[in-house]
Amino acid sequence: MNTKINKRRLIGLSFIICHLSFSVALTSCNDEWKDEQYEKYISFKAPLNDNGVTAVYVPYSRHNDDGSLMYGSEGKSSYDLPVIVAGTTTNGSNLTVQVGHSDTLDILNYERFGSPTYRADIIDLYYKDMSEYAEYPSTVQINSGQDVGLLRISFDFKGIDMVEKWVLPLEIKKSDSYLPHPRKNYAKAMLRVFPYNDYSGNYSATTLTVTNAADPSNATGMETARGYVVDENSVFFYMGNIDESRVDRRFYKVKFQFNPTSPDGNQGTVTLSSDNAEKNLFTPHGTAQYRIYEQIDDVQPYLMHHYVIISGIEYDYTDYTSVENYPMAYTVKGILTLERQLNTQIPNEDQAIQW
Repeated sequence: MNTKINKRRLIGLSFIICHLSFSVALTSCNDEWKDEQYEKYISFKAPLNDNGVTAVYVPYSRHNDDGSLMYGSEGKSSYDLPVIVAGTTTNGSNLTVQVGHSDTLDILNYERFGSPTYRADIIDLYYKDMSEYAEYPSTVQINSGQDVGLLRISFDFKGIDMVEKWVLPLEIKKSDSYLPHPRKNYAKAMLRVFPYNDYSGNYSATTLTVTNAADPSNATGMETARGYVVDENSVFFYMGNIDESRVDRRFYKVKFQFNPTSPDGNQGTVTLSSDNAEKNLFTPHGTAQYRIYEQIDDVQPYLMHHYVIISGIEYDYTDYTSVENYPMAYTVKGILTLERQLNTQIPNEDQAIQW
């Protein structure tokens, strides 16, 4: 009997000891997570896409809630680029992060497009530094208890030619008080900036046909066509099936100027023109029209579909650079449709648009 009692006591004591050991181990493990697990590196929130840049959409002109110009004139805008303190615990220091121009754009261009040594016109495919259109402070303040600071970048887009592939290259400078993130694409930001107005963006072009005059029976369509900002009320497209992958694209811009005829601006005419009409023999036909309407999503009621439809498009142009001494005439005809999806739960306009 005593032996059985002693065995029971030993089993119970062993259970208590194991339970206490597990609790102590668990407490010790939890305490470790109270300490910082990583270096407090500083980085931008600017993830790169497959082209080595970060697409950033900025209003061509920023407006106040009443529609007035926020910065006093057309073409002036801004963008807040997040600067982040990494780590598993809250930042406990007052940090003054130094920011400046990055000199890596030439390297990116060489890696993506090749050297002009072997093909001189390849430089027309290069990203171009847009520092002349942007201003930003040299430091960002991140106070103790905060993990994110905002770098306010001010833009003046007036007169910008979006035929260029504009990129703003930035980097976090070294300092004794912090460490820039060792991964180069974290401590650098290559911002491919797209200013936008009410009419710019990627249009569906499946109902726009391009016909070669030499073979009128063989009309082809396109998937998309991008409208690039010219000013507050105008965009340009590349003619026909030309896009920004062409080194000679600057000769084939067709400007679409929107002329409202309704009080709300949701209907009107579109004037088509070209600044190179003499050489590419650009000739518009008829009068194009546009209309804008919105529709709530049937499944996600917080989502608003915003449409811009341009109909009655028709123009002729000649491609005189693709094949030397062999100009090719085309007719473009049809409809373009832009859709923007707006998250109505987000008050900030450019953040509400799901690009």
